[in-house]
Amino acid sequence: MNRYMKAFLLLALSVILVAGCSSKKTGEKGAGGKTTENSVTIVGSNGEVTLDKPAKKVVVLEWTYAEDLLALGVQPAGMADIQEYHNWVNIDAELSDDVVDVGGRQEPNLEAIAAIEPDLIIGVSFRHDAMLKDLEKIAPTVIFNPYPEDESIDLYKEMTTTFNEIAKAVDKTDEAEKVLTHLDEKYEEAKAEIEKADLKTKDVILTLAYTGPQAPEIRVFTPNSMASQILEKIGLKNVHVPDQFEVFGSSTFNVEGLTKYEDANYLYTVQEEDNVYEKQLKKNAVWKNLNFVKEDRLYNLGSDTWLYGGPLSAETLLNRIVDTMVNK
Repeated sequence: MNRYMKAFLLLALSVILVAGCSSKKTGEKGAGGKTTENSVTIVGSNGEVTLDKPAKKVVVLEWTYAEDLLALGVQPAGMADIQEYHNWVNIDAELSDDVVDVGGRQEPNLEAIAAIEPDLIIGVSFRHDAMLKDLEKIAPTVIFNPYPEDESIDLYKEMTTTFNEIAKAVDKTDEAEKVLTHLDEKYEEAKAEIEKADLKTKDVILTLAYTGPQAPEIRVFTPNSMASQILEKIGLKNVHVPDQFEVFGSSTFNVEGLTKYEDANYLYTVQEEDNVYEKQLKKNAVWKNLNFVKEDRLYNLGSDTWLYGGPLSAETLLNRIVDTMVNK
């Protein structure tokens, strides 16, 4: 089983396991139990968490939240799974060599976290709800849910809301506003570039492919995904409409399922070591006869383009889309 499949199955299982045990606690006070003049209250899926003062030493247990801190000019004191972060996340902001690795994202090392003596721990609901009480024994802990079950909340909106909460926690709200304003300006610039490009169509699907248990599987991003919202912001139209609400922001197809979208442009990422297009699909009759293949409307965004994450990953994605579609 390849690492895409492992990651996705683990994610789905984690969400199911913690659905019944997510914290309902609200109104947390600072370490002394009282709200102070310098205190700051942040809101996560585990309710309100109040710090006596803005956090200086923050441990992050999910890559997106490390990226959020970096976007604000703050280095995390500790972080989970640093090596894999470097393998997957492609952003300009550099993670300092001084950041302490606190183990895996799924099962972080509590002793390593405690040794840092953090002011705040930031976790993600589908991994860390079950260990919230243990984390709170070390430091105030806020948990965010990047995959809300509320269909009215798209995943881009969730990303910006969480980013602003983290900015509040480290007293960087002005910086957060500048980051998001810059991102909006980049969308407008990209939209103008796309408008000038000689594209046969602005209809697209955005995909991530990997080897499945029986055959290649193609994850097609849905309109509620962060990546799809970025497509729309720069003037492209995601034509994939799922049959049901997809909480993770994508549907999974085999190659035959792509036939309904063959008149759209095909944007994709694929890992070099698991390039299903060069291996399993190169001689596949269905794949070869899809219109976007025959007309060479395939746009490779690169294996290091992270289709999730925060505002810096969003900027990387929009830059890759423009560079690929305009310059092909």
